[in-house]
Amino acid sequence: MTETGFESIALRDLEAMRDADRDALPFGVVGFAADTAVQVYNATEARMSGLDPATVVGVPFFDAVAQCMNNFMVAQRFEDEPDLDAIVPYVLTLRMRPTRVRLRLLAATDVPRRYVLIER
Repeated sequence: MTETGFESIALRDLEAMRDADRDALPFGVVGFAADTAVQVYNATEARMSGLDPATVVGVPFFDAVAQCMNNFMVAQRFEDEPDLDAIVPYVLTLRMRPTRVRLRLLAATDVPRRYVLIER
């Protein structure tokens, strides 16, 4: 069986999952293209962020959805590291009181979609 924990889920497993399976994960999942346009926004993240996936999909993630991650700690790492699997302690500040989270940044040169996982 495939591991589906925050620290153990594999990038390729996220890619292969059906939307309903990603929605069932206990942490937020945001998948985006190289141009950062959001392609995946799971139900957990929608519930935790209060953002409707219909208003997020197709929108540039770091410029319009999660501006608080548009910095050297998160967004820049996707530019600098084509192969990436890192867990980053972080504080979300946009549209909410500061919230401590862990982010997992996932990218691979042979996978077109990149992911940010958010564990609250």
